[in-house]
Formats: sequence, structure tokens, C-alpha cells
Amino acid sequence: MCGICGFTGSPDEATLARMTAALLHRGPDEDGFYSDGSVNLGMRRLSIIDLTTGRQPIHNEDKGIWTVFNGEIYNFRELRKDLEEKGHRFYTDHSDTEAIVHLYEEYGDDFMHRINGMFAIALWDKRRERLLLIRDRMGVKPLFYALVNGMLLFGSEIKAILAHPAYRRAVCPEGVYHYFSFKNIPAPFTAFEGIYCLFPGEMLVFSRGGMEKRRWWKIRFEENGALDEAEARERILALLEDATRLRMISDVPFGAYLSGGVDSSSIVALMTRFTDRPVKTFSLGYEDELSNKEADLYYARKVSAAYGTEHHEYIMSYRELVEDIGAVIGAFDQPFSGTISTFFLSKLIRQHVKVALSGDGADELFGSYLSHRVAQPLWHFGRMLGKVRSGTLTDEEKCLFAPCDMKLLEDLYGKSGGEEAAWRCSLYLFSDREKKSLLSGSFLAGARGADTYALIRGKFDELTARNPLNRILEMEWNTQFPDQVLAFVDFLSMAHSVEIRSPFLDYRLVEFASTLPGSLKIRNGNVKDILKRTVEPLLPGGITKRPKEGFVLPIFDWMVEKLRDYSRETLSEGRLRKHGLLNAEAVQEVVRSYYAGDRAYAGKVWNLMMFQVWWEKYFGDAGR
Repeated sequence: MCGICGFTGSPDEATLARMTAALLHRGPDEDGFYSDGSVNLGMRRLSIIDLTTGRQPIHNEDKGIWTVFNGEIYNFRELRKDLEEKGHRFYTDHSDTEAIVHLYEEYGDDFMHRINGMFAIALWDKRRERLLLIRDRMGVKPLFYALVNGMLLFGSEIKAILAHPAYRRAVCPEGVYHYFSFKNIPAPFTAFEGIYCLFPGEMLVFSRGGMEKRRWWKIRFEENGALDEAEARERILALLEDATRLRMISDVPFGAYLSGGVDSSSIVALMTRFTDRPVKTFSLGYEDELSNKEADLYYARKVSAAYGTEHHEYIMSYRELVEDIGAVIGAFDQPFSGTISTFFLSKLIRQHVKVALSGDGADELFGSYLSHRVAQPLWHFGRMLGKVRSGTLTDEEKCLFAPCDMKLLEDLYGKSGGEEAAWRCSLYLFSDREKKSLLSGSFLAGARGADTYALIRGKFDELTARNPLNRILEMEWNTQFPDQVLAFVDFLSMAHSVEIRSPFLDYRLVEFASTLPGSLKIRNGNVKDILKRTVEPLLPGGITKRPKEGFVLPIFDWMVEKLRDYSRETLSEGRLRKHGLLNAEAVQEVVRSYYAGDRAYAGKVWNLMMFQVWWEKYFGDAGR
């Protein structure tokens, strides 16, 4: 695991060193550089595989191909064996990175299809004078770029690009416009003008002929209605087990996140099959006595006891959130108001291991969130609208609306007429209409007519799935999942030099799960039904039956009293008027409504707070 960066053009050792140093937290063990007059590559290394000889940049036999690489290739041993049989010569002992340059030699621009792993790759073909930037299938590893004065700048994090003197820092209104709906900036936009994010499964090629991009992988939902459920469960377990085994390959100690939910508990259970030592597990708790959060610790301890893990807990308070909120935003380099729990638990993990496995991706594959729970019932609601209104539904038909109550479905249908993009957008924070009054006139002018509904409508138009649930899963797999979920997993763990590996994101399991009918994923109102049935024999009693409790901080509980003064001060008119990007009166109305008792505004207040913290850090008095 590393942080990579670089730029094309003439050598500039000082600039390359400054960009690389900005990524120190991603690789505290060592650095590495390459410059040849046409390209400059830098990296910071978190040594996990081949600690002694695996230093980057890595080259091929004649040093005509060079790479810096962030991530892990889980099938590197098989790849190396195959490449050696084809005549390639390796100079490292067992570096997974070295497989990249030889794969490119052997298979050209399509070499990534042979890799099972998570990766952001910069590969320089010296003979052909072309630089390739490649992001993994799911988007586990981030990669950003900017084209400035004919130079291509790139980095694992935006801060590396900000460290290049050729880039002039400016807000991207179009990207930030969508933040107030999504809680994150959607790719390819970032919060900075001219800096972009590669999509998952995308390749960028930069050469004398210019710059071109193409998607080399994208999830496709081709539901197999004839699939035997017993065989499907057997296949899921076999794939998940092998994915877990592969992600335990490491030359350094590793552990696992353990929230006490189905996903992380399943991974811990499978890990015990491949080690004769106690698995190190880590859970997050809080000083406050919150029943929903106490349940996490209770069930995590239950799993730990069942599998004899070496269990550790990190207990935090709201004060730590206030103290670290600037560091959290600094990890993203962008405004972000999604889940940030990973930042705090990773403080504990780094004291024990460099690598931790997690259950990330299961919710997005098998269906768990509100938007997932709503998809099929709302489709049935529209299909049987006449019977709904006449009150003539049979008991069997009423079961089709589980787990949603009719009031929620009536409300969503009334807002959207059942149209997918419309009802999905109604679940986001601020609507396009609300943003017209929330954002200042100058900000809206700079956003160049940005339209969040139109953006989401376009995503739905690209879908391959037919089933209502799978359509939502596919849409969010290409948007919310990489831009928000995988973002907080990567940035907030790497802020503490911890590498996270997610077995549920093995591309073989992802591609198989995309063939499952939606009716197997959420059945009779039970979320992730087929997954729960698959892993239930592995887990202590009660784990698969407990209510869903996301791995999120109790921020909204804290905001009612403990964060009241902090939130009001952060969003004070004086601080808002320093940038003039928001309508101060509209913001104050949101804050007043929340503290007057309308708790539905909690997410909006937090969203606005995180934007203000970001702007002050990167553009305010404390910025630069």
C-alpha cells in the first residue's frame, strides 16, 4: 500500500519531493523517485509485501517500463509463475508490484483484466513515451489528475496535486453544488477547479498525441432467474472464503474490523480458517450510553468470544470529534458529511497492525440501505396503485410492501410518481429547488447550470439491470459506493497508515452477486436475505437477526446538546460571509429549524458544517 504521485515534463526534484511528502501518511516506511526528462514519478511506501526488495518505482528487465503502484495484487504469485514460464525475469524476491511491468509487456493495455486486487497504477512506457493511469474495478484505491499548461499532474490524493506550483487553487462550483445533495463530491468532479477523479475501472493514457480515457471494466447486472438458491449460497460462501484467504497474504501482522454485524462478523469467522493464531479484532464504542451503540460492542464481544480473537476496543467522545474534525476533512481534501467512524477506530488499529480486513461492500451487493429497502415495494405500489387506493389488497399482496410502511411509500410516490430518479433524489439531503435558495447567486452562476436530478437521471439511463432493487444497487454501485463509501474507507484509514482489505469486493464475488435476482437479496422485508442465510451457520446466535446499525458515529445524538454551540459557531453569519458562497439567511433558517425541534434537519446542519470546515481549511485564513 502506498501513495503515488507525479507529473509529466522536465525534471523538478524539489516539486516531486514536495508532492511525495504530502502523502507521507500513506507510506511512512520509505520513499522512491524516478525522473527521465519526460516523466517524474514519486511514491511513499507502506511496506506489506516483500519488505526488503519490493521498493518502488519498479522497472522491467531493460528499464524501459516503470511503475509506481498503490494497492495490493492478491493473485501475484500465480501471475509471477505464469510470466516466468513465458520468459520474464524478476529481480525482486516476491514483490506484487513487479508483476505489473511484466503483465504490460506481455498483454499490453489490457493487462489489468488479469489482476485480482485493489490498485491505482501509474505506468510509464519510456519507449513509446506514454503514461498510463489506471484505477481498479471497484474504485477501492483513489486516483486524481489535472492537466495544467500541457503537463499531466496526478496523485493518490488531491493534496499531492495542490503541492505542485503550476496548479492554482480554486473552488469547483459544479462539483461542490452536488455535495449538498450527496454528502460527497461525485466523480469525475472534485471540489477543486481543474482537478478530476478517475472513475472506477477507468484508464487514462497521456502521450504526445494527447490524453484519452476509457472504461476497462464496469459492473453489469444480468439476473439469472433460473438460479438454484442452494447452489447460489454455496457459490457465495466459496467465493467469500477464497477472497478472505487471498486478503490474508501479508508479510506483516493483520487484523479485522468487528462491529458485531453480519458482514464484519462473517469475515472474522472465515479468517479463523486460515490462521492458527488469534485474529486481532477492533471495535469502536462511545462514552455516551447509547443503546444502539452499546449493542455493537455487545455483539462484537460475542463474536470475539466465539472465535477466540484478540479483541481491542476504542472508546471515544464528542470532544474528540471536535478536536479532529479538521484532520478528517484534511484526509479527504474535500467537503464530506458521510460516515467518518473509520478515522477514529484506525487510531487504535495502527497501534497493533498495518492491515485490517473489513466487511465493506456487502450492503451494496445484497441490499440494506433505505433506498434498497424501498425499491421493490415502491415498484409494487405503483403497479397496484388502484388496489392500494381502493383498499382491496389481499394479505399476500400486502406482504410485497415489506419492510416499508404504507405512509412512506405514499409519500415517495406522491413526490415522484414512482419515477426512479425522482424518488431516489427525494432521499438526498438538499434538493435542486432547495439549493437555489441555499447557494448564493455568484456560486450558482459558477456552477454552470449544474442539476443533480439530471445527473442521477443520466445514471439510471445507463443501467443494465431490470429488477427494481438491482437497478438501485447498480446505480449506487457506480455513484455513492465509490464516491462516498470507499472514499471514507480509504482516506480515513490511510490517514493513520492502515490498509483496509474488503473480501466482499473481490471482483469474482461482485460479478456473481450481480446475477442474483433482487427477490433473493431482500425477501419478505429481510435485507441481505441470501447472504444472511449463507453465513448464519458461521455466526453466534442473534447476529443475523439484530437490527441494522451502520458503522456511523452518533453525531446526530451529540448535535442535540453537546455539539450545539460548536455547530452554531461554525455556521455563524460572520464566518459564512467570509466566502459568500452560501445564503447566510437560508443557512440560519436550517439551523434554527433544527434546534427548534425539527430533527429532520440534522443531516443538513452537519452537511453545512463540514462544508464550512473544508472551506476555511483550504481557502480561509488557515488555508494554503
